Amino acid sequence: MLRLGVNIDHVATVRNARGSPWPDPLRAALLAEEAGADGITAHLREDRRHISDDDIARLAEALRVPLNFEMAATAEMQAIALRHRPHAVCIVPEKREERTTEGGLDIVADESRLADFIAPLREAGSRVSLFIGHDPRQIDAAARIGAAVVELHTGSYCDLDTEGRHAARDAELAGLADGARLAASLGLEVHAGHGLTFDTVGPIAAIPELAELNIGHFLISESIFTGLGPAIREMRRCMELARRGTGS
Repeated sequence: MLRLGVNIDHVATVRNARGSPWPDPLRAALLAEEAGADGITAHLREDRRHISDDDIARLAEALRVPLNFEMAATAEMQAIALRHRPHAVCIVPEKREERTTEGGLDIVADESRLADFIAPLREAGSRVSLFIGHDPRQIDAAARIGAAVVELHTGSYCDLDTEGRHAARDAELAGLADGARLAASLGLEVHAGHGLTFDTVGPIAAIPELAELNIGHFLISESIFTGLGPAIREMRRCMELARRGTGS
């Protein structure tokens, strides 16, 4: 079964807009568990623009499903991850000026440092995932430095679909499928995520090598209208139909 990880970052975005305790990301995570999420993703950014240190501590203590802790490759974040020892740690590129994560890690350019950086996380028992594009050079490098998982960035695919650039979208989808096949052949578990919606998830979910999708912003947005549980259940339905080859 293709797993669904639910990212609850933007529940914290709404909370922080007013500086109040509400809405509580932990409550959202527990509702996501009840609705069938296979894991919870939370990104503790350097500038703490949404998820806070206290959120991570409470999630690590309360969740029954795995916590996927997204973080930049900094000493501060490594120390936090080693303190909480989440099920998974996903290393992502991070820039203060970006609105959201804009692309994948450049492992090739930083291979030695990243290899040293992830070693203590692996030794502490966390599964290390690297958030990358589908460039074969980056996938090869992820395998070389000992990552357990790669998460393929689907943002470009989703943007091209929104813009109506269907030929370019289909080429990007083919690149993601090729990347997933290569990663799986190298012994990596393959995940994907960023920007996925009910309309765009099907072709991604149909890639047979994928084990997990991580989806957040759209689900939190949709929950304003339908509730979080129904949004998650509909996403799972779309994923499962795509896996069975029956469309959505």
